[in-house]
Amino acid sequence: MAYTGQIIDNPVSGEQIEFLRTAADTNGELLEIELTLAADGRVPGAHVHPEQEERFEVLEGTMKFRLGLRTIVAEAGDTVTVPAGRVHKFTNVGDAPARARVQITPALDMEDLLTTTAELAREDKVLPSGMPKPLHLALFVKRFRREVRAPFPPAPIVHALMAPLAALARRRGHDSRYVTPRLALA
Repeated sequence: MAYTGQIIDNPVSGEQIEFLRTAADTNGELLEIELTLAADGRVPGAHVHPEQEERFEVLEGTMKFRLGLRTIVAEAGDTVTVPAGRVHKFTNVGDAPARARVQITPALDMEDLLTTTAELAREDKVLPSGMPKPLHLALFVKRFRREVRAPFPPAPIVHALMAPLAALARRRGHDSRYVTPRLALA
């Protein structure tokens, strides 16, 4: 579980994330992070957050967003809001690191998604693009289905296509990191 002040690094995507306010801090309403993107940093690919809105306040540098069919170049002082269900991706287009304060509402399990992707990158379990390798991807898309989806094909088709890979990944013991946390009963 992530904690306020924790910093994680993804060496493949060039992302560094500091958790400013976690789901535990906000009763699940919000996750707030500071994102630093290396000069060549980028999110691994276009994606959709089916239930979450993301708000990026650029603090330093220049970021390029693809939001649906629109391209937005945002600089320090600009804010870009990505509504739930909207296809998007982003990259640093400057020569120096870019920083943004990002608010994600509701938080859901986005902290776990972010820490999992950084761990996979450090363990060489991602492709050069930063996407998890196929066996991990099959488990990842199921575990984080509320937080992120591919823009196409539709989620049920992705899950059907991934089912054989997920079964193989479980047989190989890769599933322990993809267990959904259970709420403690009082």
